[in-house]
Amino acid sequence: MSDLFAAGAAPSSDYDASAIEVLEGLEPVRRRPGMYIGGTDERALHHLAAEVLDNAMDEAVAGHATRIEVELEAGNRLTIRDNGRGMPIDEHPKYPGKSALEVIMTMLHSGGKFSDKAYATSGGLHGVGVSVVNALSTETIVEVARNKEVYRQSFARGLPTAPLERVGTAPNRRGTNVTFTPDPEIFGAEAKFRPARLYRLARSKAYLFAGVEIRWKCDPVLLGEDDTPAEASFQFPGGLSDHLKEQIAGRECVTAEFFRGRQEFPGGQGSVEWAVAWPLWSEGAASYYCNTIPTPDGGTHEQGLRAALIRGLRAFGELVGVKKAKDLSAEDMMSGAELMLSVFIRDPQFQSQTKDRLTSADAARLVEAAVRDHFDHFLADNMERGRALLGFVLDRMDERLKRRAEREVKRKTATSARKLRLPGKLTDCANDDPAGTELFIVEGDSAGGSAKQARDRKTQAILPIRGKILNVASATADKIRANSEIADLTLALGCGVRDRCNADDLRYERIVIMTDADVDGAHIATLLMTFFFQEMPEIVRKGALYLAQPPLYRIAAGGTVAYARDDAHRAELMETMFKGKKVETGRFKGLGEMNPQQLRETTMDPKTRSMIRVTLPQEYEERSAIKDLVDRLMGKNPEHRFAFIQSHAAELDEEAIDA
Repeated sequence: MSDLFAAGAAPSSDYDASAIEVLEGLEPVRRRPGMYIGGTDERALHHLAAEVLDNAMDEAVAGHATRIEVELEAGNRLTIRDNGRGMPIDEHPKYPGKSALEVIMTMLHSGGKFSDKAYATSGGLHGVGVSVVNALSTETIVEVARNKEVYRQSFARGLPTAPLERVGTAPNRRGTNVTFTPDPEIFGAEAKFRPARLYRLARSKAYLFAGVEIRWKCDPVLLGEDDTPAEASFQFPGGLSDHLKEQIAGRECVTAEFFRGRQEFPGGQGSVEWAVAWPLWSEGAASYYCNTIPTPDGGTHEQGLRAALIRGLRAFGELVGVKKAKDLSAEDMMSGAELMLSVFIRDPQFQSQTKDRLTSADAARLVEAAVRDHFDHFLADNMERGRALLGFVLDRMDERLKRRAEREVKRKTATSARKLRLPGKLTDCANDDPAGTELFIVEGDSAGGSAKQARDRKTQAILPIRGKILNVASATADKIRANSEIADLTLALGCGVRDRCNADDLRYERIVIMTDADVDGAHIATLLMTFFFQEMPEIVRKGALYLAQPPLYRIAAGGTVAYARDDAHRAELMETMFKGKKVETGRFKGLGEMNPQQLRETTMDPKTRSMIRVTLPQEYEERSAIKDLVDRLMGKNPEHRFAFIQSHAAELDEEAIDA
């Protein structure tokens, strides 16, 4: 035991008062940023922007600001302005010689939100938000307009670099400007704000409070090929229902009207706003907020909404004489629902400083009481609407019970049960264990024939499909079920679709979309990705979906042979491998033109191939952006596709158009 102690720790005699560190000011934030913003990754970087924007939103919710501006400049420099009251600039009574502004910016747990004197409800609770931003920035400049005068103070890494000074007059201006540049020592030299992410953040805040206008501006140089506009203004009188309407994007829902509303809590305890829809086909999506702060993990306000909806629907089922409605669960009610929920409450409690989950016990009771009465009226005021929703949720319950029964049935072996139902076009691999196996989805019998000869028979299976499969984003449910190509693909994978999709039942470790390296091939790959995104999202989320990278060109000079994926890759190879050499270049018209040896070496052999993994981001806002894009470009409304083509037509050169 003594040997272990000697090897693992310093002798206790060396542990004295000199070993005890006392971190002062904002030094704890710089030493342990993860405690305050959840890490130092891209999510944490954008959390800084959210902290400053939340302060501006608190001014708006309190009725003192009507406009907020978010501006991203070159050098990773972000400015957030509001026309609220402006930070106090007078001397703080507890710290003589220091202004209240300097105290707010340089001391943890300082602010005006610990009581209800300055704010009835607010997103900032612990007085650490803007001081943390200051601590983790190379430069922070705060400019305040109060009483027709303008004041400014600058900081660096949490410390003042100049005193508070009066810099001019502004008879028609008021509010606070905070400009900051995140510290690359904390976040890394390559860490940059993403315009698209900031744009979505600004837009989502405008939905949460109908009385505020949020203006967005970005240096066009930073946008690159990003579709994010350089300037925009957001103001949504309909609040969350406007947000949900945009998210649903014209998709058919069980009830023509959303279930939406807003209700004040009794005794001035706050308020709740909600909007819920049940699209006919949806994997479900939920956005929860407390005092304009996103709470992606839900919490007690979510529990209150779930309780109000399921208890209300059970009561309606009893009213119309549907006995089995009493067996409905919240899972049945919320599965496939798309909803927005926002609460404003006093002194909210969160699970951590990043505020991902609300834990205030009263929130569940307040939300349930406020929503339940509205939901009862929503169902009873239009009995046909109520019956339609009840029938839809009962179908979900039947599916849930069927899945549970299937899990309880002991099958002989998973392999033998599945092999009885495999489609005839599938050339399966020999291995029964999914580990290490791959299914290649290829276009046409010709490509399928080459792929079958090129494959590793033990681990690689081939499923040919006929041309362009059905676009599931714009097709009805009946049409999807009747499509033979989709039926074959679903049977081959063996994991079910939609709510019955279980990634653990997938028959292969990887699914590889292998199409021709041309425009038609890209179109087919897009249709297949749309299928997986809509019908089997769990497969994409698991990271099991890949895009093969077959070559478009074969380049040879003497005994040297190389393959190029596209024109840009060919130009690169001509400049590096074949510069000054006389070359022979052949263009493959499709996978079927490649002999099995070429296909194996370039596209199928794990030792020499390259593939692209298709994934879904962890962030809810980014997943929503992808969902919006799929709905716009692949959905039923052709006007969205036409607008996209118009806006991007100038990016195509003549060579690309000819190809």
